[in-house]
Amino acid sequence: MIQQIHILQEEIQGYTISNKEELETYRMRFISRKSVINELFDAFKSLSPEEKKKTGVLLNTLKNKAEERLKYLNTLLEEKNEQESFLGDMTLPSTPNTIGAIHPLSALRKKIVGIFERIGYNQADGPEIETDWYNFSALNFPPHHPAREMQDTFFIDKKNDVLLRTHTSSVQVRLMEKKAPPIRSIMPGRVFRNETITARSHCIFHQVEGIYIDQNVSFADLKQTLYFFAKEMFHTDILIRFRPSFFPFTEPSAEIDISCLLCHGKGCNICKQSGWIEIAGAGMIHPNVLKASHIDHQKYTGFAFGMGIERMALIKYRIKDIRLFTQNDIRFLKQFASLVS
Repeated sequence: MIQQIHILQEEIQGYTISNKEELETYRMRFISRKSVINELFDAFKSLSPEEKKKTGVLLNTLKNKAEERLKYLNTLLEEKNEQESFLGDMTLPSTPNTIGAIHPLSALRKKIVGIFERIGYNQADGPEIETDWYNFSALNFPPHHPAREMQDTFFIDKKNDVLLRTHTSSVQVRLMEKKAPPIRSIMPGRVFRNETITARSHCIFHQVEGIYIDQNVSFADLKQTLYFFAKEMFHTDILIRFRPSFFPFTEPSAEIDISCLLCHGKGCNICKQSGWIEIAGAGMIHPNVLKASHIDHQKYTGFAFGMGIERMALIKYRIKDIRLFTQNDIRFLKQFASLVS
């Protein structure tokens, strides 16, 4: 019997198949109730105790190897079938590779950064998870001040005032803490606000903020900087206006509007029928903000501005629904396949 076991082991080890019928033949010969291995087990019962000790382990090993070989052959057959199914008709033409399109927000962010880099601004970055100090207090938001309600905040840990940043102004504070004036920098990044998602607003969006701090910086410098940016961004004879506004971290403050490029001033759902679209908020940095970052407000002045990338994209690319930027609809994204700026 031991010799028979060795012969069957060699046969099992060298057994190959090419189709389901051959696999079934293997199973019938080695695994089924009427297999040669089961016949050996029947013969095993009539052996003497001494012979059982010698052949028992070998017989069990043979049975295990036969079952393992069946699984292995079955796996090979499945892989072969999958490969043949994948290849299909080899006479058909191949599917050409396609190159993905740059996302319009990525393209616009790159263009905005490029405009400001040409006039001496560098980039700064900071964490999206912030503390109350960097997001509010250091920016002249007093505790329990109504101005905090202007930005409905996502709190991660209300007790310890840990939150998702509501603006990239928090990066300005970190930059002013680490770097002495002169400072000329922009801060592009993602921000979060607990807002209702509509065609004009979203709870996750992108901003680009900037600051310029040096001696004798004036509001006239701010106006000329934003005039330059608007002309470079839209490449057209758009109208620009500054409206008085309020921000806790700037004084005086202003909102910057341009004439709506979608309706050319006639009124539409994006400009709320006014013919104007707000593109940025800006103002002279409040002395309290400079003092919070240990900058001498008697010696230095500066301005800050901030704008939403999504809102800019709505205007520049004539898009009427901000939700399209996050829906990953390939039909929408394909429109920007050749977008370079």
